[in-house]
Parts: sequence; structure tokens; C-alpha cells
Amino acid sequence: MFQEPEYRENLSLALSEILDDIGVNERLVMTRRKHRMMNETMWNITDRLTDTNITKYHLGGQSESTTTRGLDSGIDVLYCMDDCNIIQDWSEWEHGKRNYLMIQDENTSPGYCLLQLLRHDEPLPATVIPNEQHITDRSGRILLKNTIFDRAILGAVRHGPANAIPGQHGISDIDHVPVFHCKSWLQSASGWLDRQGIRRWPTQDMRRYAASTGCIVVPVGSKVSRYPELEWRISTSLAERCLILSLNITQTRCYVLLKIILKSFLNPQGEINISSFMCKTVLLHCVENTELSIWNAENLSTCLTYCLLELHTCVQNDSCSHFIIQENNLMAGRFTAEEKHELLERISYLLQNVRQMLFSIDIDDLGHRLQVKLYRVPHGVYYFQSSIETNEFCLLREYFNTAYTISRSHKEVLDHLHDKSIRTMMQSVGKLMTFSDHGNRLEQATCKFLEPLLCTTYGSVLASSSIAENNQVSHEALVWLSAGLNSDISSSRLKLASVFYSTEDIDRAELILRHTEQQYYSYHVVPICACWHWTSPAAVSAELMRASSEQGQDLIKHITAFCVRFIQKESNCVPRELQYEMLRSTQNDIPHRNQCRDYMKDWTVIDSLPFLYFLQYKVYRHLQRIQDQRQALCKLIRTIVTDKDLGHRETALNILGQCMEQENKPHYAFKCYLRSLKGRPRNNVASIHICKLISSILVRQLNESYM
Repeated sequence: MFQEPEYRENLSLALSEILDDIGVNERLVMTRRKHRMMNETMWNITDRLTDTNITKYHLGGQSESTTTRGLDSGIDVLYCMDDCNIIQDWSEWEHGKRNYLMIQDENTSPGYCLLQLLRHDEPLPATVIPNEQHITDRSGRILLKNTIFDRAILGAVRHGPANAIPGQHGISDIDHVPVFHCKSWLQSASGWLDRQGIRRWPTQDMRRYAASTGCIVVPVGSKVSRYPELEWRISTSLAERCLILSLNITQTRCYVLLKIILKSFLNPQGEINISSFMCKTVLLHCVENTELSIWNAENLSTCLTYCLLELHTCVQNDSCSHFIIQENNLMAGRFTAEEKHELLERISYLLQNVRQMLFSIDIDDLGHRLQVKLYRVPHGVYYFQSSIETNEFCLLREYFNTAYTISRSHKEVLDHLHDKSIRTMMQSVGKLMTFSDHGNRLEQATCKFLEPLLCTTYGSVLASSSIAENNQVSHEALVWLSAGLNSDISSSRLKLASVFYSTEDIDRAELILRHTEQQYYSYHVVPICACWHWTSPAAVSAELMRASSEQGQDLIKHITAFCVRFIQKESNCVPRELQYEMLRSTQNDIPHRNQCRDYMKDWTVIDSLPFLYFLQYKVYRHLQRIQDQRQALCKLIRTIVTDKDLGHRETALNILGQCMEQENKPHYAFKCYLRSLKGRPRNNVASIHICKLISSILVRQLNESYM
């Protein structure tokens, strides 16, 4: 079966080369996985710093790097609620916690369980129903409903157990899945730990690791359940992630091809009769039952055919056993007899016409690329992005996604600390440094991106306090501000310049601003802001694309400019014009603030580049360098008009309006404030600026009338 005829070998090699070209190659796969694991670690460190009892896991095609630009698989984020203790044995009960006992009996569907509430003070079943999310069954057990998380993620759409948040340009769809984690390995799957495949895959090390990950209970019942609101699906997602990450590049490419075929032919209208998880399960079974030597570039098309045959058998028998929890049939109640017949016909046609099927795939231009490879169609007939361009684009996207995660984490930590004492802030910075010094390798790599931002914030808070006392910046504050200078290309440097400007140390402020502007234009720097919905830039320079493939993760610090955030404890380090931003919400605005999403509350937040030019305008005005002052003002205007990636355009317009007032151009100032309000009608200090401007105009007119 696995002796490839020459035409099949040619097809396999062509497919392997094409998948390499579109980003399914060892270098990009490993880089993507590293970045996704770093992002997951960043989220969890952030939760530790903000005292959030949640552990997050990033799963799915993006995390596994089993996707392409055309597939654009989504992201599954599991939110494990750490305040609950899910147990399988009474010996695992913990005092003071919410304990639930997993129950699997003859009444639960295979691969599913019930969760029985236990007492928190002693290891006995609970006897009092705590709320409407629990119910008593016929046996007197108090069971937890799986609808408990229906409103957990506001603004999301419920898809099975997930709350789906649609993606935007450059950002993948995200499924937020609230779950509970059981620390112990599933008892009913203990046999899998001893099961041996043909080549002893998974290895014993993989099985030991899998056992250490425990299992997860997901709030969704079986499609054939007698208790749809009470059953919880048992998942071994963390163990499965380990298995997928162990696959070689041909096995990974085969899985990607299965997902492309699924999207193109088996679920072309978006049906979900067959899921990508079923394709993953089929692949894992095939890998387990074949020799490793089979899985190479020369055999890719045959390996694909083998997987399709296995999928056909599963549909035919209405049975696709979960790779680890074998009694769980993934296809139970999945489709009707008519749907089954249609699926069998589709898969049979694919098996009989593999080459023609591949030629007709539009995703990532796979079909056209295959024609060029096999039939040497002149390249001028079709234009494809080169493999180098694809790799550079995908690498750059990973860098930007990681930078977005850094900005988002900084925002959440500030939201937690903005009303805390300086001592508490110091403790949080110390906790982060502990992760940086004593954490695992991934935690240490992650902390080096978040640590500078928090050092800068803490230094700025200390500086604001000392400025209030004696209009000086303390040595301790300068040490912390200096420690954070390399957070990105600009934001921490701009904060330091703002501190110097606030203490009228104008020469040092001007030097930092000049140096920052030079650095900003060394690369094509991209503004990164997680305060609102951020999208990847639609176009980036060729130079930046090349740099993404030549440099490592440190490139993030040289190609990104985070927005500059000042909490109220830093108010003395902020120019007067920007202090107004801390008063952006009127009494009428406050009821419209989304307390779950409006992290900024009463902070000053502005994009780096407008802030750079505004500070230059103020510094040169103070130095009476009129030409440089005008130049800075022109650059500020140009940035606001032309830069489509600004996250805080309304703030930039507000400070431009105040500059126009200082230039004695009230008409232009009024236009700036109106444009600002048009972009953000509520929680915008532009309304105050308009009132002040009108008042000053009226006062001036009254004074003139008396003269």
C-alpha cells in the first residue's frame, strides 16, 4: 500500500513543496508554537499578578501551528477556574474549596460525567442547594448544571461550550471556553497509558506527561444525552496538544491537508457534521498504527489517502473513537442517515479522484500551485506569494500578536494596580521579577517583555510622588525609569522625557525626544495598542519583512511602539494638556462606561508618535526654537491625518486642539474637538475642551466690547 507509484511520488513531493511554500515548514511551525506558548504564559503570569484564580490554555490550529493563511484557524482559549476542585477520588477532596465529584455511571454518555457538589468543610456530599445552577437528581445528589457559564463572557456568541468572539482583520476568531480542571488523570482512560502502537508511539515520556496534565471537564452534554444540561464532556486537550506537537513535519502537513479538504469539500457551506477534531483523531489513530518510516515527503499523498480511508470507515460505521477516551464515540448522534449518505459519497469521490480534487482547491491557491509544480505551467499565468514572503509575513504576524499580548497584559496589570498603594505596586513588580529570575525558561523569556513596562510605570509613580513633594525626581524613580527604557521603541522613553519636561529639565527631555525620533524611523515601526480592538497592519515595509526572518524575538522591541499609559498616580508626570484626559467622563458618561472592557477608566493614554511630536512642540516652545516648534506641530498634524493605525486618535485630536488654542487659532481648535467627538462621542474630554473654548471666546468678546 505504501509503495508509491512514480506519479504519486511526484504528487507527494509537489504537495510537500507547496505546503512548505505556504508556511507549513519546520522553522515557521516551531516559531509559531513558541510564540503561542509565550502568549499563553503571558496571560497566566498576568492572572497571577492580578490575583485572578484562572489558568488559561491556548489550543487549536494557531497554537499547534496546523494552519495556513488561507485556513486561518481560530484560537480556543480554555479558562480553567482554579477556585474549584474537581475530583475522581475522595482522597483528592480539599478543605475550604468548592469540591465536585466526577460521576460516570450507566446513565452518563461515554466520555461524559456529572459533577456532584460536596461539602467544603468535610468530605461528604452536600445536602443544601446553593443556587439555581444546581439541581437535585432522583438519588438526592446535588449536581451542577453545565449552563453555569452561559453569561461568563459578555458580548460573545455561544457555540456549544464556547463563547465565540469574531476576529477582525489580522486577528483570528477566538473561542473562549470556561472549564474546570481535574488534576488527576481520567480513571476510565488509565488503559491508554499502557496501550502500545506499532512503533511504540506515543512514547512513555509522552504518556507520563499526559498523565500529569490530568483532564478537563467542559460545559456541554452529549448529543444523545438523557441529561443535556447536567452532563459535562471530559477532555484530554492538554495531552492531545502534546501528541500533536510531537508529530513530524509530514504528519503535520497531512493534518493541514485534511483540514483544507474538510473546509473545501466536506463542510463547504460551513456545516459541522465532521469537525477538525475528528480529522485530528483520525490522523492520530493512523500515526499510531503505522511505521514512522512511512511518514515522509515522498509518501504524503498516500498518507493522506490512508487518512481519508480511515475517515470513510468511521462515517460508514457511525463510529470515531476518541484517541484517548476510547468509549467516547465522536460521531454518536452527529448526523442523520441522509447526511451520512451524502458524506460517504463525498469522501468516496475524493478517494477516487484525489489528484483532480487537489487541483480544485482554492485555499492558499493550492490547486493552481499544484498545476504549476506538476505540469510546469509558466509562472506568469498565476502569481503566488513566494515562500520567503509567506514565511516573513507569518513571522511578522506572530511578532505583532505577541506585542499585542504584551500591551494587553500591561493594561490588565495597570487596571488591577491603578487604585492600589505604592507598596502594593512594588510587591507586584517584585512578584514579576521572581518569575523572571526563578521561573521556567518560558516564564523567564516572557517576563523580559512585560517587566520593563511595569518598571517604567512604577518609576513614573515614584517620580510623580517626589515631584509633588519638591518638584524633583528622586534617584530611586530614575533607577526604575531607566530599567524600563527598552520596553519597545518609544513608550518608556517618552514617559521619561515627560518626567523631565514636568520638572523643567528641558535639555534632557529634548535629547531623549530627538534620540527616540531617530530610533522610530530606523525601522518601519508599527503602533501597538490593546486598549481597544487592534488589527494587524494591512501593509508593512519590505525591510521589516526581511528583518522578521533575520532576527529573533528581540525584534519585537525594535518594531513596535506601545501606546503611552499614565494612571492617576502619575499625574504630575503628565503635561497639563494631557491631564485633562484623566477627567474624560462626565456624570452623563459614567453610566455608559463598560466596566468589564473600559480598562482605561480615568487614565491618560495616547499613541507614541503623536505624544512624541506633542512633547517636541512643548519643549521647542519652551526653548523658543520657533522653527522646530512649527515643524513638530506639522508632524503632529500629518500623523493624525495619515496614520490609520492610531488607537487613540481622539486623544491626539484633543492635544492638537489645545496646540491650536496656544497658536491663537480657536477655529481650528474647535474643528479638532468636533472630530474627536465624532470618533468617540462618549467618555471624551473634548466636550470639556469645547465648553472651555466657547467660554474663553465669549470672555474675550466681552472684554473687547468694554474697551
